Amino acid sequence: MTDAPWQRSLTEGDDSLFAGRPAPADEATYATLTYEVTGRIARITFNRPEQGNAITPDTPLDLAHAVERADLDPRVHVMVVSGRGSGFCGGYDLDMFAEHDMAQAQSDQPREGTVLDPVAQARNHDPTRTWDPMVDYAMMSRSTRGFASLLHANKPTVAKLHGFCIAGGTDIALHADQIIAAADTKIGYPPTRVWGIPAAGMWAHRLGDQRAKRLLLTGDTITGAEAVEWGLAIEAPDAADLDERTEILLERIARMPLNQLIMTKLALNSVLLAQGVATSAMVSTVFDGVARHTREGHDFVARAATAGFRQAVRDRDEPFGDAGRTVFRG
Repeated sequence: MTDAPWQRSLTEGDDSLFAGRPAPADEATYATLTYEVTGRIARITFNRPEQGNAITPDTPLDLAHAVERADLDPRVHVMVVSGRGSGFCGGYDLDMFAEHDMAQAQSDQPREGTVLDPVAQARNHDPTRTWDPMVDYAMMSRSTRGFASLLHANKPTVAKLHGFCIAGGTDIALHADQIIAAADTKIGYPPTRVWGIPAAGMWAHRLGDQRAKRLLLTGDTITGAEAVEWGLAIEAPDAADLDERTEILLERIARMPLNQLIMTKLALNSVLLAQGVATSAMVSTVFDGVARHTREGHDFVARAATAGFRQAVRDRDEPFGDAGRTVFRG
């Protein structure tokens, strides 16, 4: 940092609004991620590497709390979300929902007796019972809201992708202000082939109509390098260089005065809001519930229950011949 007065942080200087005030006291810990502040950067890291950082009922709540924590901290200028292990996020922990009884889904947050009660949600996914789409929406919309905290935070957010960012993982990443992905990252939403619609509704806003439809009408995936070509990511370095390139981006954002960052983000977000991102999320979340309660959706769950979720996914994807990173190149 230089000595230019406009490059001071919000907490520096005798004339700071926070002069003599302590650092924020929030010391919360999370079931699904870790939180750390280094300098002007808040680092939110998904921390279920053995499960591919798969989404649980706690994930959106943990993420929303961590984002708000960074948003309120005057030391923080930018947040970065990443994942430990072999990939960013492999989507929802669907073996919990498709292969096993939803009533066994664990959470650190009390949900019994609410519309999020796992027993009630399991009953609502029983194909022999009448489905209540608004009870389903109550559950899924909370997830979408948690992930959307990245977009609606006052401060800039960066998603750092590696390995894979699939299905529900894209619901998270596409809400970030900037996406940087290793060149070989696998990105897409294969569940549009059966049993899923991307509830975040962000694809057309990020890619435009035709390219979004090209991916979602087929369930195909692209690499990080292709994501840059398509405008979904802003950079796709080799995997070995991802950390270095991300730190350069974060450092350059962090140099900016915090109020400038907030004003710039709010001004640019006004375009997305005018495009109707809230409406897209509402419609897509409802349709995601519908997709899980069609004849085909129930057939998929039945296959997962008898053969295992991984086999059901193989049965879903093998006819498309896209076991690799991308369908666009050999």
